[in-house]
Amino acid sequence: MNGYLTVKNLSVSLPNGVRILRNVSLDVAAGQVHGLVGESGAGKSMIGKAVLGTLPHKIEITGGEIWMDGVDLLKLTPKERRKKIGAIAALIPQDPLTALNPSKRIGPQITSRLVEILGWSQQNATARAIELLEQVHIPDPARVMRSYPHELSGGMRQRILIASAFAAEPKLIIADEPTTALDVTVQKQILKLIAHMQARHGTALLFVTHDLGVVSKVCDTLSVLYAGKIIENANMRRFFTRPIHPYSRALLAATPTYTNPDSLLTSVSDEIVEGLANEIHYHDIRNTL
Repeated sequence: MNGYLTVKNLSVSLPNGVRILRNVSLDVAAGQVHGLVGESGAGKSMIGKAVLGTLPHKIEITGGEIWMDGVDLLKLTPKERRKKIGAIAALIPQDPLTALNPSKRIGPQITSRLVEILGWSQQNATARAIELLEQVHIPDPARVMRSYPHELSGGMRQRILIASAFAAEPKLIIADEPTTALDVTVQKQILKLIAHMQARHGTALLFVTHDLGVVSKVCDTLSVLYAGKIIENANMRRFFTRPIHPYSRALLAATPTYTNPDSLLTSVSDEIVEGLANEIHYHDIRNTL
């Protein structure tokens, strides 16, 4: 084990036996940001759900290990696993509108985890929530604590989710495409904020995205996922200068550039897709995701 979070040969399957994730292995080192990149339907979010124990009903882990803070989570009872994850891990979800309960004020949505899971007093939890809202540059945090989600902008809601994720000083955060629903200007602000908060708190961060541009800005290392299988693990410098796998090279070639705006966009060739299918030994796995 090399990281604070180590996933080893993880497989996740549908009830009919089709594997959504196939022998996935990756490391997220303490204090570092690890990117998990791949096209839509590759299974990126499923890795995060498997780690946090939030897989959809009837989708099960069928093999492998998930080590967090030196403990194999899959050897714990479900109750022990929930308690362990709740104490040391958190999630930044991708849709700030649906992630927040529209019928509850912001304050209780930040403090409930601190009070109910970690046993904080309501007074201390409220003070911590206001402190975190200030750290994510929310103006007038006391007023926002009394607000409902629909009274706030998308960018403010996402900042609140970031504050909530960092509230209990977790050692690991999984950010599941946290800028997907935001416009480009707000996206840039949120990325800077996540990077700032991660560095400030020294948190290990698994950053799930389909955007190589985002990965290049915030990550130290990355894994490339295709149809539920990791096809390349690399540090950022090596990946962007010497990608090893043909699919990785094709992804980089397909990324638009600002230096040559009139150039034609390239796509991942059929030959590479066919090669990946043969490598994975299941041609239609994307249709099951």
